[in-house]
Amino acid sequence: MKQVVGLLGGTFDPVHNGHKAIVDSFLSSGLVTELWIIPSSKPPHKSLQQISSFEHRYEMLSIAFKDVKNVIINDVERGLPEPGYTIQTLKHLQNVHPDTTFLWCIGSDNLNSFNTWFHFEQILEDWMLLVAKRPNYEIEKVPVEIRNRCIFVEHTPVDASSTQIREDFQKGTGSDLVHPDVQKYIHQNKVY
Repeated sequence: MKQVVGLLGGTFDPVHNGHKAIVDSFLSSGLVTELWIIPSSKPPHKSLQQISSFEHRYEMLSIAFKDVKNVIINDVERGLPEPGYTIQTLKHLQNVHPDTTFLWCIGSDNLNSFNTWFHFEQILEDWMLLVAKRPNYEIEKVPVEIRNRCIFVEHTPVDASSTQIREDFQKGTGSDLVHPDVQKYIHQNKVY
């Protein structure tokens, strides 16, 4: 039987309880055997923004999920050409793991802009999307060609903003939306 792996990409700058909640929703769906979290090397949509180093973001993810079963932090994008497009990550992983079924994991809030992703049609042609559905999210508003390639899982989001959390750390207050050991790492390494 093929292994089914969920892939969750993002900047994770920093990883917070909102990310933890979405990971829990994907794992508890029973649809994936493992979830691979993939920090972006250089996300195309954030090229003008200052983001923390890949090493810091990777380390914070490793700390936050060290005790979570079936979660693997994968640094695949570190070795791929920049900017990092989802399609190239998917193609690379599928080539390396031909016997694995991959599902690209996103929140339902990302579905509205999915048709702006680089080669989104090819993503939909070759892979399914595993979508964490927010309460009261109107699936009918998603274009049918995207909706037909989605598997929806129930999800209760945690209200957390990486931008706000970074600002809180810059002010010296920290954030209770971040794993305590990640907070320690941020302070010790002066990430923000």
